[in-house]
Parts: sequence; structure tokens; C-alpha cells
Amino acid sequence: MQPDSQSRPGLVLGVLSLAAFMASLDVFIVNVAFDSIGADFPGATLSQLSWVLNAYTIVFAALLIPAGRIADRYGRKGGFLLGLGVFTAASAACAAADGIWWLVAFRVLQAAGAAMLTPASLGLVLASSAPENRARSVRIWAASGALAAAAGPVVGGLLVEIDWRWVFLVNVPVGVLAMIAAARIVRPSRDESVTRIPDLWGAALLAVGIGSLTLGLVEGPDWGWTSTRIVLAFAVSVVAIAWFVARSMRHPTPIIEPALMRVRPFAWSNATALLFSVPFGAALLANILWLQQVWGYSAIKTGLAVAPGPMMVPIFAAVAHRFASRIPIGVVVSAGCALFGLGGLLISFSVGQDPSYVTQILPGWLIGGIGVGLALPSILSAATADLPPERAATGSAVVSMSRQIGLALGVSVLVAILGTPSGYEQAHTVFQHSWWVMAAVAAAGALTALGMTPPANVASEPEPVRVG
Repeated sequence: MQPDSQSRPGLVLGVLSLAAFMASLDVFIVNVAFDSIGADFPGATLSQLSWVLNAYTIVFAALLIPAGRIADRYGRKGGFLLGLGVFTAASAACAAADGIWWLVAFRVLQAAGAAMLTPASLGLVLASSAPENRARSVRIWAASGALAAAAGPVVGGLLVEIDWRWVFLVNVPVGVLAMIAAARIVRPSRDESVTRIPDLWGAALLAVGIGSLTLGLVEGPDWGWTSTRIVLAFAVSVVAIAWFVARSMRHPTPIIEPALMRVRPFAWSNATALLFSVPFGAALLANILWLQQVWGYSAIKTGLAVAPGPMMVPIFAAVAHRFASRIPIGVVVSAGCALFGLGGLLISFSVGQDPSYVTQILPGWLIGGIGVGLALPSILSAATADLPPERAATGSAVVSMSRQIGLALGVSVLVAILGTPSGYEQAHTVFQHSWWVMAAVAAAGALTALGMTPPANVASEPEPVRVG
């Protein structure tokens, strides 16, 4: 007899949040392993290693919404178990990879599994929670992603001290246990209103467009910015993204529903999520590369050095929530973006050849962490605040997609700026330029954030949207 999930919703929430934590952790845990992976695969360049991150984030972004809708239609529990199974098996394959491109290929499979399990787990959280507890359950589920960002570098550093392959191998026993627990205690659920398959061709176009743009940015310094291959990559990106937008305007179940983008806070929240995620993804990797490659920090020392910044996030997320009723949400997010950029600028003007973490890295990193705490949770909550309840899940998935695209672009821009510096002076210059560029993008995010606050006395609900 199957246990009744309603009698122990806390256990169900724990299992579902654990799986979401695993999927989010793999976005952040690999950064610390870059040096070790590169050492194990002689000849692998920084641009090649960047695909270990970018392949995951691009595929995750492209498949997040269609995978969620397929799970809604055919069964969330089945979608969750399938996604968790694919993610777990792909993690084992990543650990066994004997070449950089095999590792990238298995990361693509990992991302596909994560894209299946993440929205399905959120749907199951909503279905298994009593109405009066749903908001609390969703906050706990969402907090698992923030915890993954904070824990990723530290956990990665600990595992890399053993072997970088443990960064992936650790998912296997956790994934198996989560699958067994979910199979026993999670009740099946589906959305009867979803009757149509989402635009899978649109998802493919989005992946091709962002992937081609990433390819052009990452390989531009090596292949030459005016080379045929780079020009072709950018051309494919423009065509694919334009085609994706055109399909979204006329497809009955598009990846991004045009009506949602006519809700002002939602549209500006997505723009801000993308712009904020560019420096967020780049800054984490830039600081890790500086600590390891310039200052010679070990993986575990790097993880511990990075940890204080993310530790600021939950503290100042609570501060932002406390003042949300008195300060316009756009102003709060704008301040967070500005502080994150300011933190990067402070680091860029402080770092030197002789390591001094407490005076050169820590102050700017703490300011950046405060900025993340003010900005990121507020972006996610503001994006769906003015949407009808039946569109909230889709809206949340679109914002998550924007974040993943921003992370991929941030890593790509960083790799393009860094290139392959030789000697300390050149390394200092290119790292400094990267922090400046990221500060400029964060400033752009601070400007778009001001549009997130809805105008007074203006209705902001979207037009009715067909969902099936």
C-alpha cells in the first residue's frame, strides 16, 4: 500500500526540495573544479572548459518550460522520476568521462534531466501542500536553489580535494535515494487543462540561438572575431533567435507567451533577471579563477574564500522582504544590482599580486553578496506577483529560463575577455577589464529594475492566454 503523502507533507517537501537542490547545485559546483578538470584533460583550454558550464545552463534554459508542461500533461510524478533518473545516470557518466567533449555531452544529458525534474517537483510541491501552506512550501522549495548557490563552491572544493569526479559522483547515491523515496511517498498529479504539447521546435531554436551566440563569444579570441566561423556563429544566432520570436508570436503553446510579456513587472523582471545573471555568473567564475590561477589557492581554500558572499544572501533577502511594503520593489532590486556591481569594482581596484584575501577580496565580495540578497529573491517574487494564479508557474519558469541564459552569457563574455593571458601583468589587466564590464552590465540591470514597479492605478493582468 502506497503511503499517503498528505499525511506527511514535510517529508514529501524534503524529498522534492532535495532533488531541486541537486539540480541547482550542479550549476555552481563545477566552477571550483575547473583547474582539476583541465589538469586531467591535457590541452583543454579555458574556452573548452567553459562548455562544461555553458552546455548545462543553455540546455537547462531551453528545456525548462516544455519539460514542465509535458510533465503537467502526462503526469508530474512520472516526469519527476524520469528526470531524476536521467540526471543521476548522467552524473555517473560525467564522473566516468575520459575526455572534455564526452564530459560536455554528458552535461547536456544532466541538464535535460534537471529540466524535467525541476518544474515537475514544483508542481508536486503545490499538489501535495494544503492551500494555506502552499506559499510557505514554495518558499522552502525555492530556498533550496539559493542554498545550492551558497553551498556549491564549498561542497565543490571539498570534493575536488578527493577527485574532481566526485563533484558528479556524489549525485548518484543521493539521486537513487531520492528516487526510491519519491516513488513511495509522492502522489501522482497532473494538470487536466493542459492538452497540447508545447513548442518543442521553439525550444530547439532557443538552444541553437543561445548556443551559437555563446560559441561566437567563447571562441572569438582564438578563431578571430572576423573569421568565417565566428561570423557564421553570430549569423546563426540572430536567425535562430528571430525565428524563435516569430514562432512564439503565432504558436498556440509557445515557450514564452506574448501576453505575459505585456505585463510590465513581468517583462522588466525578465530583462533584469537576464542582465543581473550575466555579472552574477561571470563574477563567481572570475573570482575563483583569480584565487586559483593567480594566487594559487587550493580548491578547498577557494571554496571557503567564496562562501562568505553567498552567506549574505539569505540575510539580506529577509531584509528586502521586510522593507518590501514600504519601498517599491524596483528600487530594492535596483539597489541590489548597483551594490553587486560596486562590489566587483572594489575587487578590481583592490587585488594585487601578493595575496591578501581579507583586504582585497572579502570586502567587495560581501558587498556583492548583499546585492544578490536584495536583488535575486525580489526579482523572482516580483515577476509573478501581478500574474493570474494559473500563469504563476509558467511565469516562474520563464524567469528561471532568463536567469540561465544570463549565466551562460556571463561565462561566455568572461572567457572572451580573459583569453589566454601570459604573466601577472596581463592577467591583472584582463581580470580588471572583466570586473569593469560586469559592473557596467549590473548598472544596466539597476536601470531596468526600476521598471519592475507597476504604475499606480494601472491594471497589469495579461490578456487571456490559451493553455491547451
